[in-house]
Amino acid sequence: MTRHSKNCTANAVYSYHEKQKDAKVSGYGSLKMRMSKDAIKDFDCCSLSLQVCREPILTKEGILFDRQSILEYMVAKKNEINRKMKEFEKQCKREQLELEELAQAEQRSKVEKLLKAEGVSSTSSATPPAILPAPKVKDKAISNMVNGKDKKLPAFWLPSLTPHAAPSRKEKPDKTVYCPVTCKPLKIKDFIDVKFTKVNESDERQSLQGKRDRYKCPVSGDVLGNNIPCAILRTTGDVVTMEVVKLIKKDMQHPINGQKLSDSDIIPIIRGGTGFSTVNGDMAIKKHRPVLQA
Repeated sequence: MTRHSKNCTANAVYSYHEKQKDAKVSGYGSLKMRMSKDAIKDFDCCSLSLQVCREPILTKEGILFDRQSILEYMVAKKNEINRKMKEFEKQCKREQLELEELAQAEQRSKVEKLLKAEGVSSTSSATPPAILPAPKVKDKAISNMVNGKDKKLPAFWLPSLTPHAAPSRKEKPDKTVYCPVTCKPLKIKDFIDVKFTKVNESDERQSLQGKRDRYKCPVSGDVLGNNIPCAILRTTGDVVTMEVVKLIKKDMQHPINGQKLSDSDIIPIIRGGTGFSTVNGDMAIKKHRPVLQA
């Protein structure tokens, strides 16, 4: 393939390398980048606040949360559901009143038809006839502020004020609070208290946020991290590595207190989630830009 010189632009051949180079310089084409380890949430951080958990709790799906963060989230969702429920109840009452008014109007029309069929006038003869208002003179001036139109907001460009705009009907809200990660029902009774074993329990001056190696497995002594899969034992809340879990499944006994365990008592901890990507999904981001045409 013919190569272009620095100032040679008359050649019909436009190589792929030149196209990629020009697209990068001019700002065209899609940008791809794989997220580094700095963008990945640590295994012991809350899935909401992305900070080290002070009071870690685990859901039955293996999602780690800080107790304060998840409770604030649930309270906020409950308040939102209550607000939507009040709006739905107001809508139901309004619809009920409209139905009652329609029923009363229909009943009045039936009574009037019956009276007309029997030849009985609904108005008394002693009542003087009503004085009809004088016909209004049609105003030839073109204005949207006359003939009572000044009381209406002349904003025809708003969809809610157009003549054919009907109020949107609200559906009955779901009272269930769902997990922000798995979108499954979230209940306080399903939370499991997590018990992490610190690497150096005697050092209490340094905060956990500043430490690189914070926790370890209480059985094998291995330092826990994102590259080491781990699980929690439901009965005591201890966090152990999956290598220890393989040994536990042989006799199904707790390695610390010898308590009998079942398969449901071993819950793997989900790790590797980020603040702007799906958990354990594609760990690459892509930005679409205009395409440079050859």
